[in-house]
Amino acid sequence: MSKADDIFIKMCKDILENGVSSEGETVRAKWDDGTPAHTIKKFGVVNRYDLSEEFPILTLRPTNLKAAIDELLWIWQKKSNNIKDLNSHIWDSWADEEGSIGKAYGYQLGIKHKYSEGEFDQVDRIIYDLKHNPYSRRIIANMYNHSDLHEMNLYPCAYSITFNVTGRKLNAILNQRSQDVLVANNWNVAQYAILVHMFAQVCNLEVGEFVHVIADAIYMTGIYPL
Repeated sequence: MSKADDIFIKMCKDILENGVSSEGETVRAKWDDGTPAHTIKKFGVVNRYDLSEEFPILTLRPTNLKAAIDELLWIWQKKSNNIKDLNSHIWDSWADEEGSIGKAYGYQLGIKHKYSEGEFDQVDRIIYDLKHNPYSRRIIANMYNHSDLHEMNLYPCAYSITFNVTGRKLNAILNQRSQDVLVANNWNVAQYAILVHMFAQVCNLEVGEFVHVIADAIYMTGIYPL
C-alpha cells in the first residue's frame, strides 16, 4: 500500500464519520432522473504528500494517468479552452458547439499580464520567478477571475496554486473549491504532483512537498462503497 493510499482511506473515513449531509439543502447537481444528488461533505480537508519519497498514485483503484496528464497539458501547456485540443471526452458536456468551455482554465493561464520585467502569461511568469527569484513568496497562479466567471461554462474547481522553494526543494499548495473525492481526488493529486515535477525539472530544482487543500470535500451518497 502506498502512502497515498493511506491518506486517501483516512480522508474518506473522516468525511463519512465527521462530515455533514446535504439533505435538506438546495444542491446544483442532479441525478439522471432529476432528483438532487446529495452528498456527505467535510469542510477544509488538507492532505500533504512528500514527492521526494514517492509519487502519490493510488494502488487501491486505477487512475487514468494518461488522460489526467492530457488534461493537465491541455490547461498548463496548451493553455487551451477548447475540447478539440483534448484527447478525451471528460469536458464534452461543458463545451459549446465550437468546442469552447468559455474563458476558463487554460484561457486564464494564457492571458498576458504586464510586469516590470515585461509581459508574461501566468505559466511563463512562474517559470521566470522560479529561475530568477526562487525564494519569492509571490509565485502564484490563479484561474478564478471574477470578471470572467460569467463567460465560463464551469467555474474552476482546482483554481489556484502557490509555489514555494525551500533550499532546493520546490513545494506547492493547490487550492480547490470543491471535489468529489472518489471520482477526482487521485486524478487531481497525480496531475498536480506531475506539474510540480515538471516545474522542478525545467527550473533545476528538486521536488518537495505537495499540499492539497479542498474547501468542500464531498462523498456522493448512495453509489460508492468505500
